[in-house]
Amino acid sequence: MRDLKRINVLRSEADLGEVTNLVPMDSAWLVPLSLAFGVFVGAGMVTIIVLAARRGQMAVDVVSSAVPDGVDQVLDAIESAGVVLDHSNNVVKASPGAMAFGIVYNGALVHPEIVKLIDKVRRRGEPIAEELHLARGPFGEASIYLFVRVARLGARYILLLADDRTESYRLDEVRRDFIANISHELKTPIGAVSLLAEALTEAAKDPVQVKKFAKRLTKESERLTRITKEIIQLSRLQAADAISKPELVDIDDVVAQAIDQNQVAAESSRIKLVSGGDAGAEVYGDEPLLAVALHNLVANAIQYSPKGSRIGVGVTNSDGVVEIAVTDQGIGIPEDERDRVFERFYRIDPARSRHTGGSGLGLSIVKHVVQNHGGDVRVWSQPGNGSTFTIRLPEATSAGAASLGEES
Repeated sequence: MRDLKRINVLRSEADLGEVTNLVPMDSAWLVPLSLAFGVFVGAGMVTIIVLAARRGQMAVDVVSSAVPDGVDQVLDAIESAGVVLDHSNNVVKASPGAMAFGIVYNGALVHPEIVKLIDKVRRRGEPIAEELHLARGPFGEASIYLFVRVARLGARYILLLADDRTESYRLDEVRRDFIANISHELKTPIGAVSLLAEALTEAAKDPVQVKKFAKRLTKESERLTRITKEIIQLSRLQAADAISKPELVDIDDVVAQAIDQNQVAAESSRIKLVSGGDAGAEVYGDEPLLAVALHNLVANAIQYSPKGSRIGVGVTNSDGVVEIAVTDQGIGIPEDERDRVFERFYRIDPARSRHTGGSGLGLSIVKHVVQNHGGDVRVWSQPGNGSTFTIRLPEATSAGAASLGEES
């Protein structure tokens, strides 16, 4: 029994030895294999991380509101209103001008007309420039004329630039109205001169009629001359060099000239002209033009004042401002017409103006003269109690003369 157990033990030990001989105990070749596998796996992980980072950056770029380098500085430097939009027409960048023009409101474009231009640029890929008449802002209370240019900015942005042409359109409209008004105003005296000339010819043998028509002919020719002269004056005042060489002007002399030129007309209507105020006031500018402006104010006061009334011309020199006020006791100006009295050919009472021969240019000339001297003109009036027109000019200083020369 003991021998049998021993034989089994020996047989087991022999089997174990055979197995041990089949598997070598030296495992050094496993180390390089493990290292190679680790390098492969590590490289794969690094590649995956890099690709993920790139995709993440691309996603950030898609939703980022940053504009290409330098665009911010360009929009701040140019005079045009500028807007940069992304692929969804979201406003990425807008200049202050774009806000002022009402193109952008609450971070979005206001006008569908502009959106259509942008969509067209996206489809065609070519820049577009158009003139647009748009409401100013989202509420449409005022209009604005814009010259709009739209172009691609890189692969995903759109650049919109807009220039305000409203003033240009306004000036064109004023010019057309001015020409139309001139044609109308000149047509009346020219037609009257032509008719009177024919009547004078037919009445050649009647001395009384000849005298009557000749007197009316003289009046119409004087009216025509006055209108032509005022148109020339107004054209000169609108020129860039209206006051090319400003000189020291004594306001006392300007007042004296205006009163002297209107004295006969005032006396014929029994109107008394008086002057007073601060003496010795001086401004820089053109004395003949200032005399014309003040003459027009006094003549206008005489025209709209009742007989036997009084017109005062007062001068005030205070805080660097010289004021020349012309006060009458006339019919006054309704409140809704005070802002229009300085318009060309505008008349408060057309019937009275036709009777007196007024052209409607006198107060417009006053406004332009005063503005060319760096000042302004104001009006106070109360219907039935008269009006006061006040010219305000900067007092004469060396700095004021230099500034006036630059502006003109």
